[in-house]
Amino acid sequence: MGLKDSCQEVASSRPLFLTIYATVVVGIVLSSFYVFSAVYSANKSSPDSTSWLSSPPALSYVDPHFGKAFDSSLITTVGAAAPAPPTQHGDTLAKSIWEVPPKNSKMPSLKTFRLTKELVEQRVKDNVIIVTFGNYAFMDFILSWVKHLTDLNLSNLLVGAMDTKLLEALYWKGIPVFDMGSHMSTVDVGWGSPTFHKMGREKVILIDAILPFGYELLMCDTDMVWLKDPLPYLARYPEADVLTSSDQVVPTVVDDRLDIWQQVGAAYNIGIFHWRPTEPAKRLAKEWKDMLLADEKIWDQNGFNDIVRRQLGPSVDGDDGLAYAFDGSLKLGLLPASIFCSGHTYFVQAMYQQLRLEPYAVHTTFQYAGTEGKRHRLREGMVFYDPPEYYDAPGGFLSFKPSIPKSLLLDGDHTIDTHFTLINYQIKQIRTALAISSVLNRTLIMPPLWCRLDRLWFPHPGVLEGSMTRQPFICPLDHVFEVNVMLKEMPEDEFGPGINIREYSLLDNPSMPKQVKESWLNVKLCQGGTKDCQVTNSNGSPRVIRLPKRSNEETLKAVFSSFKDIKVVQFSSMQDAFEGFTDQKTKERFRNRVKRYVGIWCCTGDHVPGHIYYDMYWDEKPGWKPVPPQTSADDHPPW
Repeated sequence: MGLKDSCQEVASSRPLFLTIYATVVVGIVLSSFYVFSAVYSANKSSPDSTSWLSSPPALSYVDPHFGKAFDSSLITTVGAAAPAPPTQHGDTLAKSIWEVPPKNSKMPSLKTFRLTKELVEQRVKDNVIIVTFGNYAFMDFILSWVKHLTDLNLSNLLVGAMDTKLLEALYWKGIPVFDMGSHMSTVDVGWGSPTFHKMGREKVILIDAILPFGYELLMCDTDMVWLKDPLPYLARYPEADVLTSSDQVVPTVVDDRLDIWQQVGAAYNIGIFHWRPTEPAKRLAKEWKDMLLADEKIWDQNGFNDIVRRQLGPSVDGDDGLAYAFDGSLKLGLLPASIFCSGHTYFVQAMYQQLRLEPYAVHTTFQYAGTEGKRHRLREGMVFYDPPEYYDAPGGFLSFKPSIPKSLLLDGDHTIDTHFTLINYQIKQIRTALAISSVLNRTLIMPPLWCRLDRLWFPHPGVLEGSMTRQPFICPLDHVFEVNVMLKEMPEDEFGPGINIREYSLLDNPSMPKQVKESWLNVKLCQGGTKDCQVTNSNGSPRVIRLPKRSNEETLKAVFSSFKDIKVVQFSSMQDAFEGFTDQKTKERFRNRVKRYVGIWCCTGDHVPGHIYYDMYWDEKPGWKPVPPQTSADDHPPW
């Protein structure tokens, strides 16, 4: 019925109904006008508001110092902390994710972001809320975490900000955020540090605070990403009070059922776990919280395992894989490690691939080189979201096709000797590539790294018994290289210019711009002095030049000065590609830098200590062998 017909019908009705109809019509008109105005205003002031990396306005921020724990006074269940009216700054909680506030608007007061039941309620869907938290040092991890969820059409999420800088940054990105009142440092705190343990206490305080709101809580660490919507899987186990991930590396099932709790001997990992607001779950959260607050030396995950395993078993009636735990009333389920992946089952074993399963999540555990190592692993797996400039580095990229003889990969037993022979062969090529990248000021795309042996932090026979690790396998870069050192800024007068790197999968990443991938130059090495070995330039597609082996620094600079606009230069090989630096000081600085790039293999069980240092210049030491330090005086990197 049209508006005109409606009015005519109302005119013949009683005055009361006339008033009601008039009110409704006016309300509809005004609401439509407001919505149109809000959309138009947001689009006009934020032309890039649909971009997940939209830039926030300048922040007026004073770096807070590390202080008290999560302020429980910031948790309320009534409307005292409700958002300000939308006429001031929009509904900061219920609006669409990535919908940035108008650029000319003001930052709401901190009390707007207080954790309340009303705040959580505005984001809940099907009674579930998905939560992570962190400080500003993990901003890029949080953006990736949110982006993966929104790509899965999940918007029932919240991020807890442990410092004001993160809270403001996320607000201006259009991400639902609440204030944890932690006043934590904005820098990376480092695994195992006192501040790291403080963050663990924040987690359990947060769980204990949210469960009384009556919603299911999917709690996540920021160093994990979601690859598939987990909510339908979690809903398959409605009787479970807690479903948790684990550090299990040996499969107990070969399908997508819960892991068999009797066969899981590894720690339960609290980086991914789901809580229902049942009385047993609430009691567990409270006791866990009280334990951690009473003893600051207890690691949150150890405390959780101790409490949950206090009474473990029997199985809950039925075949759903649940077990009684904690006080005998809590129903516990263990998420299968094959699809709720650790850093080992995903990046080393690729268990989900071998079992032909779809992974739900990956958590960057079982890794080295700190936060930089975590970030690099996610990038290798093409599951980390970076800004566009990451894929178009200044100066362009350098890559090469690694050459590995079949015998080094497949012949003989997989031993420490054969592992190091394989790794050293690759290290030598990478060393040359780093040198050429330094000369040409290009970012090196690291090659895939092949390993024969796994790396862990305890003695093992090469791979974990019962695991699905195949030998050889493409191992994460942090198994051999100190990724954090490679990315660290060093004084140029001592270590020479920095050498930027990218992950081996960069060129396969869907985020790689077409114009970068199409700007390509192939470099084929040839024997200098022969008829066909002259620097020539093919104008075909892709373009190809021939370059004499063992070219020196001056030759490289002269040849590639004509190709500065080319985005990707790929060498056919790095064997004998570079003669070396002509300037002795430059050479010393480069060596001083790259010899710090390699780490250790760990560990053999027949010697203490059992680790063995990799050596970037192993080939310059006659008789070099991969052996552990024989004395405490020998236990240091080879530089």
